[in-house]
Amino acid sequence: MADTVKFDLDETELGSCVNCGLCLPHCPTFRVTGEEALSPRGRIAAIRAVHDDDAPVTDEFISFMETCVQCRGCEPACPSGVPYGRLQEGVRKALATQHRITPRRQRLAFAALPRHRLLLTGSTLLAGAQRLRLVPSRFGLPRLPLRRPAPVRATGNAVWLFTGCVMDAWHRDTHRNTAKVLSALGVTFALPNAGGGCCGALHIHAGLADGSRRLANDVIASMPGDRPIIVNSAGCGAALKDYGHLLRTASSAAFSARVIDVNEFVALHLDRLPTRRHLGAVIIQDPCHLRHVQRNHQSVRSILAAIADIVELDDDGLCCGAGGAYSATQPDLAAMMRASKLAAIERAGGGVVASANPGCVMHLAAAGVVVRHPIDLLADTL
Repeated sequence: MADTVKFDLDETELGSCVNCGLCLPHCPTFRVTGEEALSPRGRIAAIRAVHDDDAPVTDEFISFMETCVQCRGCEPACPSGVPYGRLQEGVRKALATQHRITPRRQRLAFAALPRHRLLLTGSTLLAGAQRLRLVPSRFGLPRLPLRRPAPVRATGNAVWLFTGCVMDAWHRDTHRNTAKVLSALGVTFALPNAGGGCCGALHIHAGLADGSRRLANDVIASMPGDRPIIVNSAGCGAALKDYGHLLRTASSAAFSARVIDVNEFVALHLDRLPTRRHLGAVIIQDPCHLRHVQRNHQSVRSILAAIADIVELDDDGLCCGAGGAYSATQPDLAAMMRASKLAAIERAGGGVVASANPGCVMHLAAAGVVVRHPIDLLADTL
């Protein structure tokens, strides 16, 4: 099938790429394939051809878009400030509306995310299927828990703690450790009201714009007032901080201004936190949505420097290949990116890796890496 389409894009943003190529070394798909078409510059050229010159939307064009992991590592490197992530979102929105991408099974899976009881039940069934070896290993999932600890309970109302969907299903230990750290800081927290169970990040990446806007409105309504909103998932935090752009209202912009990554919040109050022991060497792996989107990866270093000997990777923050659902939808490319990250970890001496995003944690853990959230490591020392 091939036809023409106009994307919902800002013409100035689309025209801002000057084809300099400085993005190429920072693009993981270009790095592992060497193909110009699988670089930001190549993909923008393809988008221009369709949007400006009425080139047909071919299967090849769709492949160029779908193979982008949306790490946005190209954005900090771009001297022209091209908002590549927004261009990708605009293209994917049009393709998803035409049902050219994001197949029905993926949409059904995403529909379960805000239905928390259904998600928890499905997660348990998936963990059982893993034990029966019914889940293909190429999907890159680590061993999922059959049981999970009790959910965290609100302790007051100084801040909101956003618990999300996947984080609460598979990473409750990090929520409990976040509660432990906040308690040590003397900070109480409230939990979102009904409707605040999913930020919509995966929906945005998949081009499901209407669904992501509905979820954004629900999340905003679930945490009213002006209290800070603490988020311990880099991908969720990036999505919540972008609600102002997604919804384009004054109230959504005000909401986004309240969102703060847990590492940033703790780093601001680190002097109030007693620590008891030193952990030794810890390798830092920066999640893309903390480093390239939130631009807040230094806070992780501030926290870990107080309890560990920080070891940096030599790959300049290159994506590990997790990319939300990317490791499931593009397993071969995701595996190639992870292999590159594993090599960097090996060059750094191996050992414990700190990463502040559930997707990265799970993607690396599936390859045998000992990987922990920075807040988990910090809680261990209290």
